[in-house]
Amino acid sequence: MLERRRGERRPLPKKLAFVLGIRPDVIRAAFVLRHLRSYPEIDVTFIWSGQHYSDNLKDVFFRELQVTPAEVDLGCRGETDAEIAAAVISRLHDALQEISPEAVVFLGDTNTTTGCIAAAQLNIPIVHIEGGMRSYDWRMPEEKYRTIIDHLADVIYVYFDEYRDQAIREGINPDNVVVVGNPIVDVLDLHYFSGQRRFAALSTAEFFSSRGLQRRGYLLMTCHRRENVHEEKSLQAILDLAAASPLPVYFPASYRTQKVLRELGVQWPASLRIVDPVGYDECLSLMVNSRGVLTDSGTVVEEACILGIPSVQLRRSTERPQVYDVGSSVKFDPSAPQRYRPSTVYRKLAGLFGKKWDHPFGDGKASQRIAEDLRRRLATDGLQRHRKQDYRIPVERSYREDGLADPLGPMEGAP
Repeated sequence: MLERRRGERRPLPKKLAFVLGIRPDVIRAAFVLRHLRSYPEIDVTFIWSGQHYSDNLKDVFFRELQVTPAEVDLGCRGETDAEIAAAVISRLHDALQEISPEAVVFLGDTNTTTGCIAAAQLNIPIVHIEGGMRSYDWRMPEEKYRTIIDHLADVIYVYFDEYRDQAIREGINPDNVVVVGNPIVDVLDLHYFSGQRRFAALSTAEFFSSRGLQRRGYLLMTCHRRENVHEEKSLQAILDLAAASPLPVYFPASYRTQKVLRELGVQWPASLRIVDPVGYDECLSLMVNSRGVLTDSGTVVEEACILGIPSVQLRRSTERPQVYDVGSSVKFDPSAPQRYRPSTVYRKLAGLFGKKWDHPFGDGKASQRIAEDLRRRLATDGLQRHRKQDYRIPVERSYREDGLADPLGPMEGAP
């Protein structure tokens, strides 16, 4: 090994900005961030958009997953998607100008990812983790956001070959797309399966009795998507499904969902217990000790599949059809409840309890693959992928000369 000569300066670390804004993205990014922060040649600045801001939607996830809190909090809040997105773009633009990173990493498909527009305006390479997903349901804000960021991104990390194919069909350069597997597997392997003794100690009789529950005697529910919560017909269909449950339904509801329920004056069944959002450890404990999960969350339906818990996916369409491939999930379309009789849904769900399936989400090394690939690209200046030579289609016409002769003749010395 070569020894460092006296007076020789160590190269300055390459700067990398990592932008997140909601709790599911913290979960999925936790070990990617941990790997990146372990590399001395990379200076990571963690930026929090502020989309989620209360302790039980943000800080508790940092604590439980041992994520170093963000160095920058943009405080982007608003009553509408437009207000939040506008604040993210504007404030992130200023932050990136000050930090001047080599690249900006985003994960997911929420309002926070619209910050990729600020990075593009500054010609900073964009990295998108969780690319290529498509529900082909244009009602969903997330569908619009993931389409935008995938087409602006220089490097896209996708979970499946299927997602890579979807991106390529849209004209995205296949050289920009890297299949890595799903980091949610890494998180559950290292946080839950390696800590089952700790979770067993948490899941006491008092844990359940204090929540009015009996172990294996309830269903866990989450519901937050715009097309479900802000469409009164769909929201009522979900509540009607919960009312028909043969078991009590425990529903940690987002504050936005609770607000909509109050504003609409919606009555929910006595069997549905609505509580404030819970931390990650509590959510996992509730999930693994339930008889099943009712959810419109992409992350929760993946976690349930990996943990061997059956689920009902409360979605008309999904970017995660793999749970149907392995038979871990039952479909319920809130926009067409007449097609899904509750008694049939619950019989299907009950039939899945105790069954085994092999989850399709990867080998638990996705976080490491992402971090190592980013490390290599930073070291070799391999992140910029929107240069003329990077396009896989003919671009010469866009760069052609005008072909016109100078009326005064060629300039002296001109070729």
